[in-house]
Amino acid sequence: MVKADEQAAKAGEGRVRLPRPPRLVLGRVPVDRISMEYAAVLVVEALQQRGNYPPLKIVGPNAHLVTLAEHNGRFAEAMQAADLAVPDGISVVMASRLLRAPIPERVAGGDLMERMCAEAAHYGFRVFFLGGLPGAAVMAAYNLQARYPGLRICGTYCPRAGFEEDWQEELRVRRAIAEAEPDLLCVALGAPKQEIWMHENAAGLPVGAVMSVGAAFDTQAGLRRRAPRWVQRMALEWLFRLLMEPRRLGRRYVVGNTEFVVVVLRQWFREKMAGVRKRWTDARLGRVSRDEARG
Repeated sequence: MVKADEQAAKAGEGRVRLPRPPRLVLGRVPVDRISMEYAAVLVVEALQQRGNYPPLKIVGPNAHLVTLAEHNGRFAEAMQAADLAVPDGISVVMASRLLRAPIPERVAGGDLMERMCAEAAHYGFRVFFLGGLPGAAVMAAYNLQARYPGLRICGTYCPRAGFEEDWQEELRVRRAIAEAEPDLLCVALGAPKQEIWMHENAAGLPVGAVMSVGAAFDTQAGLRRRAPRWVQRMALEWLFRLLMEPRRLGRRYVVGNTEFVVVVLRQWFREKMAGVRKRWTDARLGRVSRDEARG
């Protein structure tokens, strides 16, 4: 388990916020250049300081979310407001290398959720599951508690579709969370709904951190299959998911991933041109030679 107290002590006197990792912006979406280990340290530290700061908002950018933000300003705003944006997709990691701002590794949202459940069992944090397919949160809670003895799932709630348009159901959701008083709230409503809901509601919830987890409840419950570890290590989980759900994911991967490549290449070209202009400006001002400017 991570030792957040020791990490905080090294960062400064007393219990203080830990340094945030450097960020890369892809299109309209920020991505933290962070590892799984340090992400877990940051979340544990936020949970231990619950009440001293607003809830830590955690999202997981991937290629789909980057392209979604290009067309949805409300969603882009929610992503930009996140305190921690872990690199959920391998495409994001590869793009970071092209843009010379390398991300150390992929931090899948489902993996981070399970890691935080392990940390919660160790530290005694209370966890609440919101969303997922009908029955998924309950079964996921059961499986995770069996895997991590001592894990305290203090509540689950599966709101009906379109609940955010029904103020009474919205009130029931918020009341269920408030009465459970979780340290960590995991939200599985699907993008862009989950990120927007977190952005608009997190500040008023009595939690230490709120995390978007996508289909993590469904996979933990066994309602959806996740790619084997060897497929994940080969960066082919997207292909496995496409083969499993071609109708639902076909357009996302064929059209969306193409648009993601366009977004990344456009950004790479702009940054390349900005570097060329700077070198030629430096050459005109005598800061570098013209040969250096051509390089």
